[in-house]
Amino acid sequence: MKDQSPTSTPDLEDVIGQLGEAGQRLVELCASEGASGNLSAYLRTTPAQFPGFTAAEEIELPLSVPELAGGTFVVTGSGTRSREILDAPFKCLACVEVHQSGKTGTLRYGRARRFARLTSEFNSHLVVHRAKVVQFALPFHAVVHAQPRKVTYLSHIAEYQDQATLNRRLLRWQPEAILNFPEGIAIVPFLVPGQSALMQANEQAFTDRNIVVWSKHGVMARSSTSVLSAVDLIEYLETAAAYECLDRMLGGQAQGLSTEQMREIAAAYGVAQSLF
Repeated sequence: MKDQSPTSTPDLEDVIGQLGEAGQRLVELCASEGASGNLSAYLRTTPAQFPGFTAAEEIELPLSVPELAGGTFVVTGSGTRSREILDAPFKCLACVEVHQSGKTGTLRYGRARRFARLTSEFNSHLVVHRAKVVQFALPFHAVVHAQPRKVTYLSHIAEYQDQATLNRRLLRWQPEAILNFPEGIAIVPFLVPGQSALMQANEQAFTDRNIVVWSKHGVMARSSTSVLSAVDLIEYLETAAAYECLDRMLGGQAQGLSTEQMREIAAAYGVAQSLF
């Protein structure tokens, strides 16, 4: 799996703007109802200033990440709404400067924050950030968890909980699918949100994938380009799921792209894939 990333760390203001736009898009996709879903971005360096994040306290991180020491996370607070990030970022977001030990950090937040703690799934974010930042020596990395309706619905059906079936059924609907998911889509079984079992399964699933379906819960996507690029992956996947749901409702009459056609598309665009 190759990775594309910016040549330098984006500034904090830009990342906050990306998170706001991403939150809006997730709501438009019906992928973040109420306070569901969570977003985070990692900057390899610590910003010189944190305007808007006027309060600070020391916290213990969900797991030790010394590999990310000296960097900063921008992450959503527990119970905050994705649709409100754009207009009220300092009420919905916090910054976490990772200390040298990797076990603790400085939490910076606005005094009018709407949360008492960071998202309960920050542990699953952290393991993906750590793995990819180290693997690709990234200056920036984004992770987005959302609950798109059609993908999540399909993950309640036993046959779609098989990874090979999931990929064959969903990647057949548009040429863009195999181009955006040449490594395929991973899926993990249902595991209780926020717990270590989900964190560990999620880390393993992201070894060679950029998007993972959490059975009966939603999806998580990653990007080293921008927060919006991670949301794009969720949008592509949800679109594929929409076609699949439509086909099921109409009696499964559509053919979709054949294996040979998907191979031809990948070859024409120079995209290496081993799924088909």
